[in-house]
Amino acid sequence: MNTLYEALLQPLSYAFMQRALVAVVLVGAVCAVVGTYVVLRGMAFFGDALAHTILPGVAVGYLISGGAREPLFWWALGASVISALGIGAISKNATIKEDTAIGIVFAGMFALGIALISTVRSYAVDLSHFLFGDVLGVSNQALWKIGVFGAVVLLIVAAFYKEFLTYSFDPVLAITLRMPVGLLNNLLLVLLAVTVAVSLQTVGVALMVAMLVTPAATAYLLTYRLPMMMALAAVFAALSGVIGLYLSYYTSIASGAAIVLVATGFFLLAFLFAPGRGILWKQDRRLQHS
Repeated sequence: MNTLYEALLQPLSYAFMQRALVAVVLVGAVCAVVGTYVVLRGMAFFGDALAHTILPGVAVGYLISGGAREPLFWWALGASVISALGIGAISKNATIKEDTAIGIVFAGMFALGIALISTVRSYAVDLSHFLFGDVLGVSNQALWKIGVFGAVVLLIVAAFYKEFLTYSFDPVLAITLRMPVGLLNNLLLVLLAVTVAVSLQTVGVALMVAMLVTPAATAYLLTYRLPMMMALAAVFAALSGVIGLYLSYYTSIASGAAIVLVATGFFLLAFLFAPGRGILWKQDRRLQHS
């Protein structure tokens, strides 16, 4: 018992681990809440694409700041919001479907980012945290940004909860009720863009979509109510972050990868054993009826 207690407390003796734990809990909660809409609306590809479209912003910020990391957030945020609104504007045209618009913006922005970072000789090392995250390097300033922007995202979701709920489950009804569907869609895209930028340092671009989708998908298997789905997704995301960090600390594996692996483990358990929706639960019910 004492050994377990010491194992839990030892990492907390380091300030960078304390900041990292706070960061993963905050990011997990924001990603989980926004991720519920990503799962319900089938926007996983959008989340993945948006995570990659911030590459030009990061590259420009890196070049202008001379390699400093702190300004990268603002450039990444700007690139992600512009990309989200660009996708919304293109897909608004009836002749271009949303997945096509996503593919166009994703490919163009990602190619621009690669072209920019290829001009930096040391980009492979200096920008590796962009791809895989660097949660252990979160500063106090970055933590404040995560907290402020995360709180703004959650407050907007709460303020427009009924509108987002109607639009996500029944877009036709939303139009019939004369809701500003276009505005709601763009607002949701911007919230997703902000969430991606906020989460950049925690898990990086390569694993961003997992934090948006996996905890929300896990919660989806366990409940039929949206508020409970959001709450469960936030719990799973926060637990994945904390357990993943401890796993990373004691096994010396990449923290972003460890967080996502834990989240995937939670999903697999729900996929197999969730009441009503789990594979093994359904199989057991079939055997009982037969």
